[in-house]
Amino acid sequence: MLLEVSAYPKPGNVHRTRDYSETRFEHFLASAVASRPHFEEAAQRGILISRAKISSEEAQVGSIIRDAVISMMHSQHGGNTSLGTVTLLVPLAVAAGMTLHKRRFSSSALRRNLAQILRATTVTDALAFYKAIAYAKPSGLGRVPQLDVRDQASRRRIIRKGLKLLDIFLMAADRDSICLEWVTDYKSTFELGYPYFRRELSRSDDINEATVNTYLKILSQIPDTLIARKAGLQKARSASNRAKEALALGGASSSAGRMVIERLDEALRANKHLLNPGATADVTASVLALGTLSGFRP
Repeated sequence: MLLEVSAYPKPGNVHRTRDYSETRFEHFLASAVASRPHFEEAAQRGILISRAKISSEEAQVGSIIRDAVISMMHSQHGGNTSLGTVTLLVPLAVAAGMTLHKRRFSSSALRRNLAQILRATTVTDALAFYKAIAYAKPSGLGRVPQLDVRDQASRRRIIRKGLKLLDIFLMAADRDSICLEWVTDYKSTFELGYPYFRRELSRSDDINEATVNTYLKILSQIPDTLIARKAGLQKARSASNRAKEALALGGASSSAGRMVIERLDEALRANKHLLNPGATADVTASVLALGTLSGFRP
C-alpha cells in the first residue's frame, strides 16, 4: 500500500506530489499503517489453515476486511482511502500465510491457496463486507437493482438465499474490477500486472518507474470501473487510450511519456466529477504485494 501511493506521477490519483482537495498523501500513509495488524491477523489465519487447526471457511475474510476498514477510517480524516485495496490484500495475506508457512513459496502455490480462500467465503463474510462498505461510504457506487448495499433488505436477502461473498462479487464482476479479480483468482494481478512489473524492474531497476508504468499498463488494458461508474464507459476508455499513448512513448521512463501522463492527470482532475482511476490503483497495490511476497525489496 505504501509503495503504491508513493509512486508518482499516477494520473488521476493521490501520490507523493499530488493530493485531492480533501484527501491527502498523508491520509493514505496513515491508512496503510492502520491496516497492518489486520493483514497480520489474516496471515496468522492462513498459518492455522495450513496446520489444519481451522477450516478455510474460518478465515473470516469479510470480518477482517470490515475491521481493517474501521481502523482505516479511524486513523485519518481523509475519508475512504483503501477499501478496494484492503479487499484485495486481505485474502492475499491469508493465502500468503498458508503458502509461506510451508517455506516453499511460489506464485502458483500462492494463487492456488488464494483460490481456496475465495471459494470458502461464507454468508457471514458477505454481511461483514456490507458493513465495511457502509462504514467507508465509497464514492461512485451508483444504484443496482439487486442487493444494493444501501438497501437494508439486501442483508435479509443474503441470509435467506445463503449468498457467500464470492457469490455477490460474481454478480458485480461486470461493473467492478475488484469483484472481477476475486472471481478470476486475481487474473489481472497474476497474469497482467505482475509479469509486466517484473519486466519493468529488470529493464530499469527503478521501483517508481516500474510501478507507474505497471499502473499505466493495467489502465491501458482494463478501463477503470470507478471512472465508468462516475462518468460512463466512454470516459473510462478514453483514459485507457491515453494511458496506452503514454506507454507507447516510454511512460514514466521518458520525458515524452511523462508529458502525456501529466496531461491525462490534469484532464482527470478537471472533470466536474473527480475521475480517479481508483480500481487501477487497487490492482496495482495487489501486484506490488505479490512482488514483495515473491522477494522483491525496494
